[in-house]
Amino acid sequence: MGGGAYVVGVGMVPFATPKKADPYDVMSEGAIKAALADAGIDYGMVQQVYAGYVFGDSTSGQLAAYRVGMTGVPVINVNNNCSTGSTALWLARQAVESGATDCVLAFGFEQMRPGALDAVWTDRPNPLSRLNTIVGSERGDYESAPPAPRWFAIAADAYMEKYGATPETFAAISVKARKHAANNPYAVFRDPVTLDDVLNSPTICGTLTKLQCAPPTCGAAAAVICSREFARKHGLRADVHIRAQAMASDTPEAEERDRQGWAWTGIVGDAARQVYEQSGIGPEDIPVVELHDCFTPNELLTYEVLGLTPEGTAEKFIADGDNTYGGRVVTNPSGGLLSKGHPLGATGMAQCAELTWQLRGEAGPRQVDGATLALQHNVGGGSSVVMTMYEKVA
Repeated sequence: MGGGAYVVGVGMVPFATPKKADPYDVMSEGAIKAALADAGIDYGMVQQVYAGYVFGDSTSGQLAAYRVGMTGVPVINVNNNCSTGSTALWLARQAVESGATDCVLAFGFEQMRPGALDAVWTDRPNPLSRLNTIVGSERGDYESAPPAPRWFAIAADAYMEKYGATPETFAAISVKARKHAANNPYAVFRDPVTLDDVLNSPTICGTLTKLQCAPPTCGAAAAVICSREFARKHGLRADVHIRAQAMASDTPEAEERDRQGWAWTGIVGDAARQVYEQSGIGPEDIPVVELHDCFTPNELLTYEVLGLTPEGTAEKFIADGDNTYGGRVVTNPSGGLLSKGHPLGATGMAQCAELTWQLRGEAGPRQVDGATLALQHNVGGGSSVVMTMYEKVA
């Protein structure tokens, strides 16, 4: 990678439940204007736009961007399941770092419907059909549950069988998430919960309960990505550098993955290794991570795949408080998807905003003291993963 992509402005709107949210174009307008104001530039200076969303008609990105301006620049619509926002960021970073452009806007949004995610198009091949077939043959008794909780419930079963972890270990992640979210005005669910609250909430699948599943919410977030030269020319703040970034999809080995691998741990590991090699930074040096906690098992498995704790030690890592303030690494200071909710297209860009605020020292009561490095992990079923390493620079 080169050295020229900087996050010079970020913005987002408070996430909301589907019943209380504004339409996607209104939410996007708010996030884009906030990012532009944070960067200190006019929309007319933006040379390309990448708009991420999953549930919407084609060219929805144009409608959202046009609320801010109609400048004739390319607007590219991106759909990559739950990693959509980070995919838009990945494309924006590539465009700037390659020298194709100097200033790019990446934003993500989602106007979700209530309830669990499921296929929208039922008259054509489902891109997750092979995985669903494998899962169904493994645990037919889980078939009444929606697909996504089923995958992660089985991954949790596999981990507990292999390492002796308990349901309480997974539930503790939700307790931590709410504790962090209490200080995040953008999160939907900010009230504290106890371990008993989590364990006694309605069962969704296996040991997964409702409070261990990220709820569908609506929201939008945006970032302005520029070259250092552009930032200097226009007097912009350029102290958050994308030091490394990697994106990965399945390999043939995915067909043979074990039950934990149904949480896409294989490609997460591949992308993480690329980011560590590109940056020359190891997981032991990272003080803050925004990771994709769509379900509590995914957060637990990701601790180990990212190298935040050795394989098989996540239970102790959680029990010792090494995943929160005062521990080894603060995971999801924003409250994560479990507390913010998961508007698919907005999630990756919201992670970017949170980590930018952390590196600037602007996260208020969520601030991780002295953070100069930050890692982002965003996964999309089907599948893709985007890993991004940010650094604070002078």
